[in-house]
Amino acid sequence: MSDNSTKKQIILEAAARLFRDKGYSATSMRDLADAVQLKASSLYNHIASKEEILQTICFDNAHRFLAGMTEIEQLQVSATHKIEALIRLHIHIAKEDLTSVTAFNDEWRHLSEPHLGNFKSLRKSYESRFKAIIEAGIQAGELRPLHASVLLYTLFSSVRWLYDWFKPERSLSADMLESEIITILLNGMILK
Repeated sequence: MSDNSTKKQIILEAAARLFRDKGYSATSMRDLADAVQLKASSLYNHIASKEEILQTICFDNAHRFLAGMTEIEQLQVSATHKIEALIRLHIHIAKEDLTSVTAFNDEWRHLSEPHLGNFKSLRKSYESRFKAIIEAGIQAGELRPLHASVLLYTLFSSVRWLYDWFKPERSLSADMLESEIITILLNGMILK
């Protein structure tokens, strides 16, 4: 990796932390320059704008989720197993890059057109593909006959908190966390 690409990666990581902690709108180029110990004018040798950083964060993460979706869709397993694999995908991406995924989840609305529209299209594609897997599970009798959109957004909401809460140093191991989330989401909390 070249010095320039290494510096750009450091800038992206610092920006993701600032976007997470302060929000995109409240983060200035001066804040970012201070975080990476550069003069604000020197940042422009590595990036064109604050929005370029947000675009990179949003689209890189969107493509990670879509690549995972494509792999999972091609598996020759039941819809339930695909849903479990998608939940695991969300957990793994959260564990790998908590900061960037938090910015991706919370700050995408600040993209300008045409990037906002493109991002929404990617997001809608992912959601509709996930929903199709849920619907297939309902039709196959693997899942309760509930509204697929309610199930979809409940699953999304149920893993979104990870980005804010999970810290590798917590007493709950990452594997145990993943196992417990899967158990709760797929089997519920009530003893039968």
